[in-house]
Amino acid sequence: MKLYGYWRSSAAYRVRIALHLKGIEFESIPVHLVKNGGEQHKDEYVALNSSHLVPTLVDKIDENSEVVLNQSIAIIDYLDAKFTQMPLYPETLTERALVQALSLDIACEIHPVNNLRIQQYLVNELGINDDDKLKWSHHWMSKGFAAFEAKLQTTAEKFCFGNTITVADLCLIPQVYNAIRFGVDMKAYPIINRVAENCNQLPAFIAALPENQPDAV
Repeated sequence: MKLYGYWRSSAAYRVRIALHLKGIEFESIPVHLVKNGGEQHKDEYVALNSSHLVPTLVDKIDENSEVVLNQSIAIIDYLDAKFTQMPLYPETLTERALVQALSLDIACEIHPVNNLRIQQYLVNELGINDDDKLKWSHHWMSKGFAAFEAKLQTTAEKFCFGNTITVADLCLIPQVYNAIRFGVDMKAYPIINRVAENCNQLPAFIAALPENQPDAV
């Protein structure tokens, strides 16, 4: 199994956590999103992922075939279905849907605004200066975190959904990491901070940390 990713990519970070939680051996293949104009735009990578994004997972099915997947949530769901140890969703339909909604609150609502290509477009195409770009990012991340914090009041205990790690935690932790890197004031989100502290003590989350990746610079 091969995971194409970038050490600072939140989406790749999510998938790394899932792989480590489940004890799946994988080869990490760096795709530098900035160097040389962005390695995600090279022909050989675009042939794998026409979205020019990371991560991409390549899993060998048998001697003659393999599956190539993009989109971190789809990859995590694939891994969760194939490797049943450490399930990342609750068993009941209702609870599974609730966890999925929490996950998508992060992956679809908060994360995209601090995606590298969005940040680059703000500067290179719209001429927004760094201070205003940061203010814009802080606004949308804080708005998203406030809504997420409110939802956690009814779902969280040790983790986002009760006392069991779910895909919601896999989405939240990279986003908190990103927010801290962007200088977002996280004091207003005590439940998020508690969940993050609990997760970040676990070996799988530590192994998946950006600075612990071979391509970290």
